[in-house]
Amino acid sequence: MKKLFTLFLLGAFTLAVVACDNKSEKEEAKEQMEESTEEVKDAVEDAADEVGDAAEEMKEDVEESVEDGKEKAEDVGEEMEEATEEVKEEVEG
Repeated sequence: MKKLFTLFLLGAFTLAVVACDNKSEKEEAKEQMEESTEEVKDAVEDAADEVGDAAEEMKEDVEESVEDGKEKAEDVGEEMEEATEEVKEEVEG
């Protein structure tokens, strides 16, 4: 009888350890949702970084284009002044 009781206790203890070790479906679902949330958060952060980088690059391109436009406008303005001076000299001359 003592051996049977000891065997029963050993079985009950083993069952308790195995039962505590196994996660419930709720716990597994919770962990999966937390992992998914973390993955989505990382993906959003990566996308935000990429958008920020692209915006910075566009800004630099626009600034460069504006600077080029200013230089061309100045060149055209100088050419017009020179042409105006030439016309004045011909008319006065």
